[in-house]
Amino acid sequence: MSDFTITNFFDRFPTDDACLDHLWLTRFGDDYECPKCSLLGKFHRVKKRPVFECQCGHQISPMMGTPFAKSRTSLRKWFYAMYLFTTSRHGVPAKELQRQLGVTYKTAWRMGHEIRKYMSGVDGDGQYGGHVEMDETYIGGKKRHRDSTYKLDRSHFKDKTIVYGMVERNGSLQTHVIDRRTRKNIQAHVEKSVVKGTIISTDEAPCYQFLDKAGYQHGAVCHEDYEWKNGIYHTNTIEGFWARLKNSIRGTHIHVSKKYLPNYLGEFEYRYNMRKSPKWMFERLLGAF
Repeated sequence: MSDFTITNFFDRFPTDDACLDHLWLTRFGDDYECPKCSLLGKFHRVKKRPVFECQCGHQISPMMGTPFAKSRTSLRKWFYAMYLFTTSRHGVPAKELQRQLGVTYKTAWRMGHEIRKYMSGVDGDGQYGGHVEMDETYIGGKKRHRDSTYKLDRSHFKDKTIVYGMVERNGSLQTHVIDRRTRKNIQAHVEKSVVKGTIISTDEAPCYQFLDKAGYQHGAVCHEDYEWKNGIYHTNTIEGFWARLKNSIRGTHIHVSKKYLPNYLGEFEYRYNMRKSPKWMFERLLGAF
């Protein structure tokens, strides 16, 4: 996914010191003004400690406010874990991090979730216009045996988590965990993120029926009638994302709990929204501290 190879990574970040120097330059730069004495560019690295000190004695840690601020794991291992996340199509399970980094499973699990939260924060949610597709899906729950008599009813969804998503055609995507599939829940996200007058494609779920009166150009497809496209209106893009998300969860993580599902959603959103610039996935994370 990236032109930045593992050899490039180890050449660029051979030591923890190289990682710490990168953090300092990214967050503060060479000409940082000391908040205590107001001198510019007078900071130097303190030997054997992950801090920089001004000539007046004021000290700053480049790691403060980052996912690894209070971690005992080496900074280089954190950077390498982020590299793995940005060069994987389907995510990185804790077991793989444990194997690659030589840390305990508990540490690997925590690192993975901190990186997912960080990816989500870097990605953010923007304003959408043009043509936007909206849909919901159900994730998680117990796997049920299916046979020729299997019938999809409400019991199939009772222990699953509802995820609502919107995607701008040829643009970005965002997802949200919602407790119920209602107009109130959907409208709050639409009014926050979608510009009035935008063309919106959905299915015929009742929770979308407010869109026309709310100032949007709304069109729907009826999946119950096996209709997948209605002129310019369809939800194929967002449904394609759901399929890739679920395949990745099943193939890489097996099961994701409702509590931590937003972290995984943020990770896959980041990967999707950077799909046109994969070589910048890692660089963007490195430059956003």
